[in-house]
Amino acid sequence: MGTRLAGKTALVTGGTSNIGRAIAERYGAEGAFVAVSGRDATRGAEVVDGIVAAGGRAVFVPADLDGSEEGARALADAATAALGGRIDVLVNNAGIFPAGTTTTTDGATFDRVYAVNVKSPFFLTATIAPAMAERGSGAIINLGSWIARLAVPSGALYSSTKGAMETLTRAWSAEFGPRGVRVNAISPGVVRTAASDAELGDGAAVMMHGTPAGTFGPPEAIADAAVYLADDGAAFVHGIVLDVDGGRMNVAVVAA
Repeated sequence: MGTRLAGKTALVTGGTSNIGRAIAERYGAEGAFVAVSGRDATRGAEVVDGIVAAGGRAVFVPADLDGSEEGARALADAATAALGGRIDVLVNNAGIFPAGTTTTTDGATFDRVYAVNVKSPFFLTATIAPAMAERGSGAIINLGSWIARLAVPSGALYSSTKGAMETLTRAWSAEFGPRGVRVNAISPGVVRTAASDAELGDGAAVMMHGTPAGTFGPPEAIADAAVYLADDGAAFVHGIVLDVDGGRMNVAVVAA
């Protein structure tokens, strides 16, 4: 067990799989009391049981984020109560990635993706950040994506939601930062787990060709960055988008 987040409480949305699960597990291993939020109670219990078995503290808080103010407020209230009255760290991780292009996206899909990927974190932050500001401390970590700034010929809808989250990161930093709330974002590269193999497919390997890493990243790499941004050691870090992408955004490796 580590101690970097000892004494802190954290809410991780989408915490039952992939990146969200890795963040929740790493937070628990570093001493935080973690509220793991998601739709699947079975997977939630599995994550919580793993954290507890490793010596940490965690609780599952069910939520099906639909973009409504009421849904966000209900999750914030339930997580606050489960964590003993306060949330020190909010990780806005929950998101959905629809297949399709601009011309094949219908209105219902558009609304659903923005509801989950943008509206829900917006209203969660609107509910939780004021209490952090009143205490004079807190950390909010948003999940962006490299695809928001390096375009590919598909995924325009998803890309736009991640661009929105990166913009909100800077706006919230300006709004809440002067009152002690640090708001930052992580922009993951192509992250792969056994469970996501089918979703990413063979084409995903092409996305990391020519990067320094040269391959997919593990969810744990994103979790390490999330620990850093939640830690008091990042007290002077405000409003950034931290690329954890194997060099995808900033470096091109050209073979001789």
